[in-house]
Amino acid sequence: MFKAGFDNEKYLKLQSNKIKERISLFGERLYIEFGGKLFDDFHASRVLPGFAPDSKIRMLHEIKDDAEIIIAINASDIEKNKVRGDIGITYDLDVLRLIDAFRGFGLYVGSVVMTRYKSSPIADAFKKKLEALGIKVYKHYDIDGYPHNIPLIVSDEGYGKNEYAETSRSIVIVTGPGPGSGKMATCLSQIYHESKMGRKSGYAKFETFPVWNIPLNHPVNLAYEAATADLSDLNMIDPFHLDAYGVPVVNYNRDVEVFPVLRSMLEGILGECPYKSPTDMGVNMAGNCIYDDEAVREAAKQEIIRRYYNALCNLRKSGEGEVELHKIELLMQKISCSQADRRCVAPALLKAEETGSPAVAIELNDGSIVTGKTSGLLGASSAALLNALKTIAGIDDKTDVISPEILEPIQRLKTENLGNHNPRLHTDEVLIALAISAADNNDAARAMQAIPSLRYAEVHSTVILAQVDSSTFRKLGVNLTCEPQYQTKKLFHN
Repeated sequence: MFKAGFDNEKYLKLQSNKIKERISLFGERLYIEFGGKLFDDFHASRVLPGFAPDSKIRMLHEIKDDAEIIIAINASDIEKNKVRGDIGITYDLDVLRLIDAFRGFGLYVGSVVMTRYKSSPIADAFKKKLEALGIKVYKHYDIDGYPHNIPLIVSDEGYGKNEYAETSRSIVIVTGPGPGSGKMATCLSQIYHESKMGRKSGYAKFETFPVWNIPLNHPVNLAYEAATADLSDLNMIDPFHLDAYGVPVVNYNRDVEVFPVLRSMLEGILGECPYKSPTDMGVNMAGNCIYDDEAVREAAKQEIIRRYYNALCNLRKSGEGEVELHKIELLMQKISCSQADRRCVAPALLKAEETGSPAVAIELNDGSIVTGKTSGLLGASSAALLNALKTIAGIDDKTDVISPEILEPIQRLKTENLGNHNPRLHTDEVLIALAISAADNNDAARAMQAIPSLRYAEVHSTVILAQVDSSTFRKLGVNLTCEPQYQTKKLFHN
């Protein structure tokens, strides 16, 4: 059941003010490495209920007249056709998506930097494509011994060999399509070139998680560990901050490990490092905007359980990820939670046991639970979705909100013309049929009006869902988990 605990409007104000405050320390220009997702941060919205997925981009909109964006992409990721797992597109295509999205919010994208560049047909073709679209592209190269060979890195043969990305505004946001894009190196390379030109500039980092000013083992911070279990990230007390100020704050292992190197780089470029700890570099104000700690703790606990189910399914699909799964199991033990704490799991399993077929259960935002079973007409997901909409709209369960005259032609189209062996309707097909029915069916129209109320609902399926169904649930804003089982024994599942 959804319960807000995070003040998003306060966050927008505090965060934009913090960034403006930080630039005053450095003079002409501040380069900010932005980790995580800028305009679709659904992890943050799940563990900090009340946090809007587009909060970061809205915050940047507050300072858009002073800010520009550089997008960094690792050239090897282009070569490998690396894919963003959450939205299923390659990193090079995501660069185009990001540019469109930023422009849609009125933000200026100054350029794209191809990091670790080596000439190749695929990378060069992408560069030409961007330039044909009017986007400036700069090349940054591998540096031998990076990041430990400081004398070489901070020299004309290191950062100095990189092309300088022309910038025109006081705040430069450096982001990328995913981890390993070279964001920090891009920032430091730019600062090196600025220093050679006699300009004053600085570096800061913006990561939402871990939240530095809440306890180390707070469920919100543990949920971050669950989300990055495949990267082996580990939250820890920042030893540099503790030594400098005597105050325990939370950071994570990669930032702590790289800080001595980063400090040496900044000393080499600027003459001194303005920060005493990796936490000092951060500008994240999320921890100051939690107003209901219990609501946030419960939301984060539920996220860890969802991550556990995702890891189970990934292991079932790929045969890989045992270490990731084990780490999440340990996190669940640490906060004393189990699958039983996800309220939609037991009703789904019970319905499947009663019917002998896949089933789905949905916990609505008022705490009520509806189920759906597999039939000749509808898959369990589609049935549960319709039942949920009828419940929200106050429509009797026995009422048909979609007439057979609409459903039957769709089934025939699928089996007779589109080559499908399964006539049952997927969730997207059911919603389209419902929209058509709403033209002359008042109950269908009421069910359609209930769709926005599904957001934040919790869904559990007793089998791994087809991509089309999981994608529909994601678009509706519901949180889905599945048992690590396929509906059939086929080797190919789509």
